[in-house]
Amino acid sequence: MAASNDWFFWAALSAGFAALTAIFAKIGVQGVDSDLATLIRTVVIVFVLAAFVGLTGKWSDPRALAPRTWLFLSLSALATGASWVCYFRALQLGDASKVAPVDKFSLVLVAVFAFAFLGERPSMREWLGIGLVAAGVVVLAIRA
Repeated sequence: MAASNDWFFWAALSAGFAALTAIFAKIGVQGVDSDLATLIRTVVIVFVLAAFVGLTGKWSDPRALAPRTWLFLSLSALATGASWVCYFRALQLGDASKVAPVDKFSLVLVAVFAFAFLGERPSMREWLGIGLVAAGVVVLAIRA
């Protein structure tokens, strides 16, 4: 049985990999169109994930998925693609140390959207943390 904090382990790993993504992408977009760089990244991800799913025995027939699942996974994919295109363009134009934190404003938006659309109710302590992230983004966005 999974421990209740398993999500934190995986979320922390995600944060570490996301940090590496910013550094590797910043180096990778030098001298390359950011949209082409995004396409290359996406193709690599498709092959790596296909191998992972196949080798771990997690493959199942996607035709068996419910239409609602297809709809929302497709919308998620479109949002991810748009995010990546914008992120790579921002990395090409700005410093990774500024772009990545502003990109993480998504944390604030996720909390607001989860409140509005999913019925999630963060505690006051959690809202404080979310507010601090928002304040940090504002500090980074203000030109001194």
